[in-house]
Amino acid sequence: MNVLLTGGAGYVGTELSYLLDKDPEVDEIVIYDNLIRRNYNLFIGQSKMKSKKLRFVQADILDSRKLKAEVERADVIFHLAAKVSTPFADHNPHEFDQINNWGTAELSYLVEESRVSRFIYTSSVSVYGASDEMVDMDAEPNPKTFYGISKRNGETHVERLRKKHPGIFVLRLGNVYGYSKSMRFDSVINKFMFEAHFAGRIRVFGDGHQLRSFIHIDRLCRFLMDFAHGRHEAGTYNLVESTFSVNSIADHLLRLYPGLEMIYVNQNMNMRSLNVKPDERLPELKQSSPEVLEEDLKRFRRGFSF
Repeated sequence: MNVLLTGGAGYVGTELSYLLDKDPEVDEIVIYDNLIRRNYNLFIGQSKMKSKKLRFVQADILDSRKLKAEVERADVIFHLAAKVSTPFADHNPHEFDQINNWGTAELSYLVEESRVSRFIYTSSVSVYGASDEMVDMDAEPNPKTFYGISKRNGETHVERLRKKHPGIFVLRLGNVYGYSKSMRFDSVINKFMFEAHFAGRIRVFGDGHQLRSFIHIDRLCRFLMDFAHGRHEAGTYNLVESTFSVNSIADHLLRLYPGLEMIYVNQNMNMRSLNVKPDERLPELKQSSPEVLEEDLKRFRRGFSF
């Protein structure tokens, strides 16, 4: 099995590469990334990957010639490449549209004429917009930000392929958190962990009652492997484990870092929430308890170098 990872040098791509490398059914792993985020960490340090399976292609998702050559070799494609933002950020509309919308369109055109058996697109729960009430798979997408709109537009390009390809997956991810050497520090839990560990204080925007839905990076990648092996039916899924308020996350950090200073910015402001229900079709996707989150944060802390 030949696997193509667009955006493969990023947060999810790094951890997924480790699992693919250990899989005896995988013959080749292509990391296709333009490195625009300066995400070089996959390539440095003591590698967890010892095989000859990996190949790196530095190219843009809109580079049709290079992308076509890699799609033609692939059996399974993980489309991870995206202009990524926090759920309610609303800036750089052109970049979101070019990468998340038209980049996905370019890839879908190539997949349509390919022999790819499974195409796995990582979308976002941001396509639901904002809601204090829990939303599930029956909820209509209603994105409120340029990021959410661009991811929803990307979904429509991928969904069009279902008429021709049976193995099409759209995965709406919650906020991904957890230690990785390629982790993003603009997502709430990862950012809080860095600030708490190295600065002794965190900043909370608004009143802190806003809700966010999450999934841990390690458990997410294990689910991605299941989709690659066809262990679930093709379709659209919500990949979230749990929903916590920002204040409840801060409370966990206070127990982990006694004396932690909390700074509220615009404390009287009620920020938008998004509460997404774990997908019931994935029984392994269990609702994470506060105890699980606490253990996740402890493991995260052990990943820091000092």
